[in-house]
Order: sequence, then C-alpha cells, then structure tokens
Amino acid sequence: MAKTIQVRESTYRLLERLKRRMSAKSFNEVIERLAMRELELSDDMFGVDRGRLPPFRPEDRVEDRW
Repeated sequence: MAKTIQVRESTYRLLERLKRRMSAKSFNEVIERLAMRELELSDDMFGVDRGRLPPFRPEDRVEDRW
C-alpha cells in the first residue's frame, strides 16, 4: 500500500539530485537505500527473494481468512 509524504521543496530537490546520482528508478528506492545505510542494515538480511516477491497486502493476513 503506497503512502504519501509531504516534504519541503528544498528536500524534494535534494531527493531529485540523489535519484539521478544513484540512478534510482524511484524516490522510494532512494529513501530505502538511505534508510538501509543509516540503520546499517544489509540487503542479505531480507533473504534471497528480496525484490522478487510482491509485498504483502492487507488481504494476505491470516487472521482475515477465517
């Protein structure tokens, strides 16, 4: 589920520059890379299928299947 966030114009311009510099496809990718780096998390912590499996949806919840 996508979320909308509000940022200042100056922050948007910084994200645009980072997006070009990182050759990222989206702002989401830029923010995710920055967060992973800041939190010192490694991509391999998320398994071999990271990026290949679709994200969980609210209807995937087990408790909602009863």
